[in-house]
Amino acid sequence: MSDFVTVGAEYDTYSTSGRGRLRHDLVFRRVQAELPERPVRVLDAGCGTGEMTLRLASAGHLVTATDTSDGMLAAAANRLSTRPELAARVRFLRADVEVLDVDGNTFDLVCCHGVLMYLDEPATAVARLAGMVAPGGVLSVLSKNRSATGFREALRGEHALARGLIESGTGVSVGHLGVRTRGDTAEELDRLATKHGLTPLAWQGVRIFNDHRPRDWAPGPDEYASALETEWAASTRDPYRQVAPLVHTLARHTPDGSSH
Repeated sequence: MSDFVTVGAEYDTYSTSGRGRLRHDLVFRRVQAELPERPVRVLDAGCGTGEMTLRLASAGHLVTATDTSDGMLAAAANRLSTRPELAARVRFLRADVEVLDVDGNTFDLVCCHGVLMYLDEPATAVARLAGMVAPGGVLSVLSKNRSATGFREALRGEHALARGLIESGTGVSVGHLGVRTRGDTAEELDRLATKHGLTPLAWQGVRIFNDHRPRDWAPGPDEYASALETEWAASTRDPYRQVAPLVHTLARHTPDGSSH
């Protein structure tokens, strides 16, 4: 993975756009639904500019946030500085997700959102992350959906590009930040979680109906609320979730092998 400071400004713009807000709100709502009401220990692996870190800290959780990019960590720390009431709940570490170790600690929630797509393969990172989930805890992985490659391009009217992606069967395409990224399937991510002793939960398709919106899409409050609830309703239902550009898988560390 390269240092993403060069696309940091573009990522911030995306995060505050209608599309970016949908991603963050849908993923955060699902993660929150799997957590107890009490504060828990969280690892945010690949924290970027700190969007999920600050949301989780605001909810009362204790967050260790890691990233390989000094630029991203600096941006996240800068955002945290505007929320001094959260400072005691957050610590930042520079670390590579594929060799990550936080003093041998385990966590009640391990998040890895928007990272695997930049790696050559997901197995090494998932193995490392699964081993850091405490008993009863949850692993949350958000990646590009390989099964939907070409769908966004087709909706935007980029038909030649869409046909090429679909007919070639490639899982690689250019994402929102202008960087080529590879995709994963929910089935493969669930298989990897199972291999490392976790029990998969229902997976979520993220931003099914609004991924093709232009970069400057800025819906008003009513439009956004309607879009969010429609996306949420479809996010765990087939066939809708199958064509989402992002796949959000979750798995719980249950020693008895159950899903609860």
